[in-house]
Amino acid sequence: MVRIYHAKDRARLFARLESRKILATSEISASVRQILSQVQKEGDRALVRFTERFDKVKLQARQLRVRPQTLRAAARKADPALLRDLEKAIFNIHAYHKRQVQKSWEYRKPGAVLGQRVLPIDSVGVYVPGGSAAYPSSVLMNVIPAKIAGVPRIVVVTPPGTFQQHPIIAAALYELNMTEIYLVGGAQAVAALAYGTETIPRVDKIVGPGNAYVSAAKREVFGQVDIDMIAGPSEVVIMATAESNPRFIAADMLSQAEHDEFACSICFTDSMPHAVLVGRELQLQLESLDRKEIARKSIDNYGAIVVMDSYHDYPEWINEIAPEHLEIFSSIPASMIREVRNAGSIFYGDYTPEAVGDYFAGSNHVLPTAGTARFFSPLGVYHFQRKTGIIRYTKQELARTWKSIDALARSEGLDAHARSVSIRQESPKTLKRKDK
Repeated sequence: MVRIYHAKDRARLFARLESRKILATSEISASVRQILSQVQKEGDRALVRFTERFDKVKLQARQLRVRPQTLRAAARKADPALLRDLEKAIFNIHAYHKRQVQKSWEYRKPGAVLGQRVLPIDSVGVYVPGGSAAYPSSVLMNVIPAKIAGVPRIVVVTPPGTFQQHPIIAAALYELNMTEIYLVGGAQAVAALAYGTETIPRVDKIVGPGNAYVSAAKREVFGQVDIDMIAGPSEVVIMATAESNPRFIAADMLSQAEHDEFACSICFTDSMPHAVLVGRELQLQLESLDRKEIARKSIDNYGAIVVMDSYHDYPEWINEIAPEHLEIFSSIPASMIREVRNAGSIFYGDYTPEAVGDYFAGSNHVLPTAGTARFFSPLGVYHFQRKTGIIRYTKQELARTWKSIDALARSEGLDAHARSVSIRQESPKTLKRKDK
């Protein structure tokens, strides 16, 4: 049963939200470190061993890489109608993300040229989960921005059996012209991407969702490589009023709750009768879900309806929650969007459910979770680009400014830094004398 809160219950609600922020247990962390260490030391031999242990599939090292004909054959098994929908999503995601490309720039002033060079990361590894559920949308959301950024080498790792269970995953990879794909999953796949093996050369960045072991492995290798983010439990916050459709609200809360039992679904409303209607709708719609037991646990543990005096009071709470997804119903003016500073993605209007962004609209669904929208951004093309500063001073400009540079360097006790500018002001004859 969903809990109903009031403004006076703020501390109680936030304490409940904090309890979701579960880090990897020490048992998982210890196991992951052992896997990482063995892959780093033994390479392919460890990959093959862990694949047999965890995935119950016996492969030789030469079978880890997916052959083009294997991918093509698996992709052909995908439902043609679903494939057409996938192609529409690809078009929308590409159209959105191509606007994110950052360009190199420079500016000139007397005696100096300064600029910034923007280049793609050299290599990226994308983790594609296997198992009972297929997430072709995650393939699109991780691969397309990397391709638009111009990353020359994009590697995909996925557990053995993924293509057999989910041909739509193979179809997504085939549509995106992916050619370097390896049948390895779990923490051992992250280790291979981070350290490299005889078969899998290392990459510079690892992205993509995974289970607790994959997330823990990404946390461990950060610094050796870059990562996208550590995904925590997902959440949606809905800004509504008494005029907002309770059936729509309940459907959107449940679409979040079905992810897992730690998912959080919160609705803000300005009416107690409306809160009761939303609660009833949740109970009615819950019974028709395939994943109703998961959704029920999520709603029971982390579902909430917050009743407040006015929608003008919502943003203060929402900015503290910093939700992954924020829905704002049309009964609330669009101008209220400006009051929200912390949210991974904002969905405005009665006909913009979260699922529109998750699958189709074009914005990225890899979003900061568990309150990290306060300082993280959605995955984008910019995450696959790196920047280098460019500086060029003429002899005359250094002569004009060297004393300021010298003074600043000496103020920090770095006389060699100071000397590197002052020595360039000495006459050629003086330099020759000192060199003898």
